Amino acid sequence: MVKPLTFKGDKKAKKRKRDDGASARPNPAGSGDPAGGAIDDNDDDDDSWVTAEAPTDVAGPIIFTLPSEPATCLACDSHGQVYASPLENMIEGDAATAEPHDVRQVWVATRIAGQEGLTFKGHHGRYLTGDKFGIVTATREAISPEETFLCIPVPDTPGSFAVQTQRDTFFTLAERAPSSAAAAAAKSAPAEIRADATEIGFASSWRIRMQARFKPRLKANKEEKAREKISRKQLEEVVGRRLADNEVKRLKRARREGDYHEAVLDVRVKGKHDKFASC
Repeated sequence: MVKPLTFKGDKKAKKRKRDDGASARPNPAGSGDPAGGAIDDNDDDDDSWVTAEAPTDVAGPIIFTLPSEPATCLACDSHGQVYASPLENMIEGDAATAEPHDVRQVWVATRIAGQEGLTFKGHHGRYLTGDKFGIVTATREAISPEETFLCIPVPDTPGSFAVQTQRDTFFTLAERAPSSAAAAAAKSAPAEIRADATEIGFASSWRIRMQARFKPRLKANKEEKAREKISRKQLEEVVGRRLADNEVKRLKRARREGDYHEAVLDVRVKGKHDKFASC
């Protein structure tokens, strides 16, 4: 289920508590979590932002932090004009900790099925594109090769990526070329976003920040921790008898390793054999 984007400082809606005593009823072994354990839905509410470390991490809401001073990120307005937007939510001015404060700074990354290519959709529902002249906009409503990109890790800068177009050019932060009359005023003007860099350099090394709940490694760690969370009482309810310490350890280990149901069956069969042996 897709949830609305939230920003730091937003008030979270309070969840209504049930008064029918449903929470007091034990969870039957055949419903919800097959092991009878409680299901923790809080992992899906993790709205913290982390840095993408590999191309496979890039998914869901993201921001592109640009190599500029002061720190900026890629943004677009409602007309699809792309520009460098100043970043405000950072820890001690470190762009590696940046979070968006404006929905115009957020892009939704989606991987094309069966390919390495990614698309980036803006807040207005249109896609980021770089045309053959190197002009970057976000006005396309449909996906074509011009709206498909690769995120290439930058070897010399861990945690940074070069966004490559289908023409083998790269997105870059280009200084504007002002006229002599406007040179003084243009010094403070934001740099231009282009898609015509022919090689990876400092200006084309961008950092990608993403919501933690979409990062595959963090999701895998949370799933592993969720599998480990089961009490002795819950195991005994699943097996149907009291368990010895070694049986509890075996079932918990099997729950982590993925062969939990087979281990439960073995413990049940062993319990029946022990029962007949004692008669």
